[in-house]
Amino acid sequence: NTTAHLRDRFAELQAAYTGGVQLHLAAENMLDNLFEERLGKNDLLPLGENGDHLLVETSYFSPPMGLKNILLRIKSKGYHPVLAHPERYVYMGESDYRQLKDMGVKFQLNLPSIAGMYGNRIKKKAMLLLREQAIAYIGTDIHSYSIFQKFICTGVTRNVQKLLDL
Repeated sequence: NTTAHLRDRFAELQAAYTGGVQLHLAAENMLDNLFEERLGKNDLLPLGENGDHLLVETSYFSPPMGLKNILLRIKSKGYHPVLAHPERYVYMGESDYRQLKDMGVKFQLNLPSIAGMYGNRIKKKAMLLLREQAIAYIGTDIHSYSIFQKFICTGVTRNVQKLLDL
């Protein structure tokens, strides 16, 4: 998925789309060697009205070497890093979240996490981040309506109610 190819496909979608929702093209970026190359060339698809937020992710099991330095390079290019699904990174704990937040990294919670879709440990981390008001955005990795109904419509409603009752 090169940036040029995604832009071409998005232009086709926009030409065919007749709905009322405004569409925007953006991408989630795996923090790997290809990302480093794309960052160097400014060959990215950022988020936000100003195009200055960059959605990033890492492996679930271990951070890339120099994670904080990569995030600082993103910031030096004028982007605000948004870490996708921080609750799902098994290598991160409360102090890691605090350090990243203090660096200006924003967090995007994955909605199925608070529904328990990825297990109880991830659900607990998601609820902690919500209670600590560390979440700036909420997104989803849901790719089908049936999964949405099963996990989101039931589990999220229960867990959001618990948060509101605090």
